Amino acid sequence: MSYKYLAAIDIGTNSFHMIIAKILDDGSFRIVDREREVIRLASLTGNNLSLIEEEEILRAIRILKKFKKVAIFYNAGIQARATSAVREAINKDEFIKRVFAETEIQIETINGSEEARLIYLGISKALPLHDKKSLCIDIGGGSTEFVLADKGNIIYAESVKIGAVRLSKKFFDDYILTENSIRECSDYAGQQILSNRNINFKENFDVAVGSSGTIESVAAMSAAKNKWEAEKSLNNFVYSKQDLEEVADIILEKKTSKERLKIKGLEAKRADIIPGGVIILKKIFEIFSIEKITISEFALREGIIMDFISKNGSPSPNFFS
Repeated sequence: MSYKYLAAIDIGTNSFHMIIAKILDDGSFRIVDREREVIRLASLTGNNLSLIEEEEILRAIRILKKFKKVAIFYNAGIQARATSAVREAINKDEFIKRVFAETEIQIETINGSEEARLIYLGISKALPLHDKKSLCIDIGGGSTEFVLADKGNIIYAESVKIGAVRLSKKFFDDYILTENSIRECSDYAGQQILSNRNINFKENFDVAVGSSGTIESVAAMSAAKNKWEAEKSLNNFVYSKQDLEEVADIILEKKTSKERLKIKGLEAKRADIIPGGVIILKKIFEIFSIEKITISEFALREGIIMDFISKNGSPSPNFFS
């Protein structure tokens, strides 16, 4: 059987992720390796513009050099996509040029709608949604993506500028919570979602699907709280609105990051930004009248793989040329 390898790199606001996929000759793929590094990319300037600081650029280059070594080990082609933090940065061109000069990794910055589309491709690979009308939600560090699809056909793919890192920095100084800041953050999240005129908030759907950090973190915390038997994979894990409310109450009653470190099931590196993420998720449940959500462990990275395969076909001697 002939095959090649492809590395898909997601350059996000909260973290950089890479998967290495073994591309089979039937056009399917199997993930053989994963890398992840937390990096809070880009900060707001006084003019409410986003800037990638010099220290962040250097750290990003170090991370991507590490990722490239892994890709070289597999002799993998590299597809790198940058999302919210880079696309909004006033120095994004400089960032992309410096990364390429140091690593020879060519970053493609994608807009919010393309990000949402690729996320849906990944989700549709992880879960059997081909016969369902699905609302897919991905809460990232800088933005939240919404996709409504009916039997595989996308009705809308939208991105809203609210994310776990963005709102945590905007509303919670030193990541400390107050009742007033929680209320202001929730109101702002709702306003931003409802201001998107391309989303039909009254349209019905069969299943709500969630992917990425915040949504998976709630699943892990809910499982730990209820002492459910741990699974290696959260894919297809379902939790209810009540489960979310119970986890959110635990998170939001702990006013500092240090206190939140004690929450069972919560990754330590997410303790500072989880309030922003869970507030967004609560507001999404409210606006879309969601009663339960199903987890997809596939999202943007897997969507990059699927998109590449669909455009290039199954492996050949010149697959990456």
